[in-house]
Amino acid sequence: MQNGNGTPFHDMSLNQAIKEHLIKDDSLGNSTRLLLQKALEDNIDWQNSIYPSIEKANLYEAISGGKLPKFDRFQDNFNGMGITVHDTWATHITIKSLHINNNRFRAVVHYKLQDHFGLDSDDILNTKFSQFHFFCIWFVLQRYNQFGFKPFMTNVETTLEITGMRK
Repeated sequence: MQNGNGTPFHDMSLNQAIKEHLIKDDSLGNSTRLLLQKALEDNIDWQNSIYPSIEKANLYEAISGGKLPKFDRFQDNFNGMGITVHDTWATHITIKSLHINNNRFRAVVHYKLQDHFGLDSDDILNTKFSQFHFFCIWFVLQRYNQFGFKPFMTNVETTLEITGMRK
């Protein structure tokens, strides 16, 4: 943070952590992975083995209805992910491929997340962070013009396979 001037940071262990988080998230109403799976199952044209482009909005709605991946679970307070990434600034989810065959499908989905390793106003106003002097000092160091420490961007990405079948 002191000499990086906001340069991007990328680490394979973070990629693995987000992959495990996505795979283990089995909350039906929140998991973007499970919501995408359901949207695919419900909207695939099984007769013609295609996903109709007219149904594309259902994929967007499925993701929008879920909770984008972030490390705000209870265990993330202890495993290091809560302070390393916690929330994310941007999430980009892309279906790289979709194969439909014999009433089954296989989709390859790419998740790309970005976060700034720093504190914004919402963070410091949250009592979870503002009660600790460490976070208050960190917040000031980022903004005091005599220091100008810039938070670096943390880039995390993973690719998952989502499978399903005709209901």
